[in-house]
Amino acid sequence: MQAVQVPEDPVLTLVLIGLVGGLITGISPCILPVLPVIFLSGGVQSARTAPGAAGDDSPANGKSGSGRPGAGKAAPRVGKRLAAQQRERERRAGRRPYLVVAGLTLSFSVFTLLGSLVLRALPVPQDIIRWVGLAVLVLLGLGMMVPRVQALLELPFSRIPQRGVSGERGGFVLGLALGAVYVPCAGPVLAAIAVAGATGKIGGGTVVLTLAYAAGNAVPLLFFALAGRRLAERLRAFRRRQRRIRIAAGVVVIGLAVALTFNITDAIQRTIPDYTTGLNAAAHAAGGSLAKALGGSAGGSLAACAGAAEAGAGATLENCGAAPAISGITQWLNTPGGAPISLSSLKGKVVLVDFWAYSCINCQRAITHVTAWYSAYQADGFEVIGVHTPEYAFEHVASNVEAGANRLHIKYPVALDNNYTTWTNYNNESWPADYLIDSTGTVRNVSIGEGDYGGTESLIRQLLQAANPNVSLPAATNVADTTPTNASQTPETYLGLARAQTYGGDTPLQPGTATYKYPSSVPADEFALTGTWSASDESLTAQANAGITLNYLADDIYLDVGGTGTITATVDGKTTTYQVSGAPNIYTVLSRTSQEQGILRVTLSPGLSAYSFTFG
Repeated sequence: MQAVQVPEDPVLTLVLIGLVGGLITGISPCILPVLPVIFLSGGVQSARTAPGAAGDDSPANGKSGSGRPGAGKAAPRVGKRLAAQQRERERRAGRRPYLVVAGLTLSFSVFTLLGSLVLRALPVPQDIIRWVGLAVLVLLGLGMMVPRVQALLELPFSRIPQRGVSGERGGFVLGLALGAVYVPCAGPVLAAIAVAGATGKIGGGTVVLTLAYAAGNAVPLLFFALAGRRLAERLRAFRRRQRRIRIAAGVVVIGLAVALTFNITDAIQRTIPDYTTGLNAAAHAAGGSLAKALGGSAGGSLAACAGAAEAGAGATLENCGAAPAISGITQWLNTPGGAPISLSSLKGKVVLVDFWAYSCINCQRAITHVTAWYSAYQADGFEVIGVHTPEYAFEHVASNVEAGANRLHIKYPVALDNNYTTWTNYNNESWPADYLIDSTGTVRNVSIGEGDYGGTESLIRQLLQAANPNVSLPAATNVADTTPTNASQTPETYLGLARAQTYGGDTPLQPGTATYKYPSSVPADEFALTGTWSASDESLTAQANAGITLNYLADDIYLDVGGTGTITATVDGKTTTYQVSGAPNIYTVLSRTSQEQGILRVTLSPGLSAYSFTFG
């Protein structure tokens, strides 16, 4: 493949990197939760009414004005006035998709670049922008559904001519609210913008990068909004049911706000393979180091190792120099009494420094592997320090981070790097990023982004054996990579109430203890229950006659389960029994040499808690 040529002009380089990065974000899985809102509220609602369509009061519809006797002479003037009003309404409606997307990209860019910096200077909660945005979404959704609420929302604008919230200005307000709560994947371009804003290092290059990123991100969103408008204009059903469309749009807007409030969108995004990871890596490699492009200085052997990782170098042991200090931490989680930890106190141990952010979907997928390594090797001299460097303002809030860590089952120490001090010490540029440190305090490998988990674990094992030649290590962990190469493979299937998005039983899944019965059939990529189960947010605990049926497409199936008892798995009439004991772990319940479509039935003895199915 021919090498990508990039311009030598640093400003043009930043523009190209920003545009490409924005385009990639705009087509990534993380944009999916907001697309229904953009389609309905930005696109379908902007459809211009065709002459003669139901609900059209233009002369072409035969409604030329007053039907009173003697009004015939005034009819032409009234008809012209109504036609002009109709054209003006259509002109405003035609601008709505542009205003929705403009509002979203503007507020998202401003909040990403300046939100953390401004909020830290104000005596308000760091996640206030997000909660205000969610509240505005709910109000706008209600306004679409209930005319009286819409009238109340218009009152603040009543003295300003043609400034009704229900008109095209309402589309801009909707876009502003979406931008305040919109959290996409943390690609390298977005990471560079967020870091510059959070640290206050906002120069001309950062502004250029932000504007280019916003423009690139707007293109796919605008395309989708205009596609919605075009579809509505071509189909008479949309034109004849405008009131129903507004109600549906209101429901979708409120639904998005609820989903964001309870982090349901995280689970949805995690189940979709991130098909843009390779594009992000290629764009970053083509543009070179963003830190250098923005005028930063990332030199030395550590930067060389990071550069090799970005270029796709395999997992090998290198000498990347002494590990920088973990400093400037505002709070520690998962340590005795919240006491700080220094790398010097961990000499003799192998340490993985993992940079993450709790709302970063890429990080959430990678942490499944990090937690498994910590559980497997902690007793043999392995330590993990999760450096939580916030990407957004609401990620500065310790309680938000703690809740996010609990949802991801993180037990290792977490350092809240709210001031980006440790991030800067490592010259880090991405979420997630891992720095593997040997027992002497030397960084031996840098891993940027997702993937190659087996390679990283192999290096961990090598360093543990080098630190203690007599160590007897457990078997390597067996956690499926949730970013599969085959997009049609069954996605990770969560069983707990909080994230059971693929439950396909007839009896609704409900908290507490309940009895279920298998349906006549289970849809593809979904599961159903039989017998008695006790359901919590994270898991299902088996009671009497408890079983799970799963309709899958995969090579291998793993069940994350904890407790003491037995699992019995049946596929194609063949039954295998597994013994389970101890803390939750990944158990292989199916292993094939090629991908297949099939039905898996698993029975669990009482007391076992099942968390999720993963696939390979």
